[in-house]
Amino acid sequence: MKYVKIRKKNVRVSMKKAVIFDMDGLMIDSERVTYNEYVKKLEQLGHYDFTEELYRNCLGKNKQGICQVFIDHYGEDFPMKEVWDDVHIWIDESLRQHVPKKKGLDELLQYLKSHNYKTIVATSSGRERVDEILKNAQLTQYFDDSICGDEVTHGKPNPEIFLTACHKLGVQPEEAVVLEDSEAGIQAAYDGHIDVICVPDMKYPEEKYVQMITKIVKSLDDVIDYLEVQ
Repeated sequence: MKYVKIRKKNVRVSMKKAVIFDMDGLMIDSERVTYNEYVKKLEQLGHYDFTEELYRNCLGKNKQGICQVFIDHYGEDFPMKEVWDDVHIWIDESLRQHVPKKKGLDELLQYLKSHNYKTIVATSSGRERVDEILKNAQLTQYFDDSICGDEVTHGKPNPEIFLTACHKLGVQPEEAVVLEDSEAGIQAAYDGHIDVICVPDMKYPEEKYVQMITKIVKSLDDVIDYLEVQ
């Protein structure tokens, strides 16, 4: 046991035993691909105002939350099913050809495996997509388990997915650390009383969320330094 500075105060914590990974925008550099595909589809429908700022409201949300962003902006008559289906078909086709992994991912996963950490993917994406991406990226062997957005009742920012991940791994929340890029994921981890490291992607978290974060790092391999002192 030791004392470390977390969330602006000294608290007593046990050694970390597990690392919980978000997927899109954290392990996989997919957010830019997704945004570009939405722009392409919306332009086909005559909408030329889908900005990065608007897209950032979708980050970290499950399907229902993402769809609501579009409906709130474009109205109830917006063809959400058509847009969702076409965009995700295009994204999946792209990721079958190449899965762009984030900087430092391989190094971190190799470190965790060699140091006997438990690992799990906890993502808002659906099961079929998650399994295919992990397989295509040759990452499956690095994870003990995974939990997907269609396997929980409440998506992020609700902490259910991360608490379920802890349960699956057989660890207490204080024994785990969440790796996230989105504000919804940061909120979910914080409300679940799980330390969270943020690796910003398309959006740097607002100050409200910065106060919830244990540490902000530039890339995933920087997480190793954090674990070395736990």
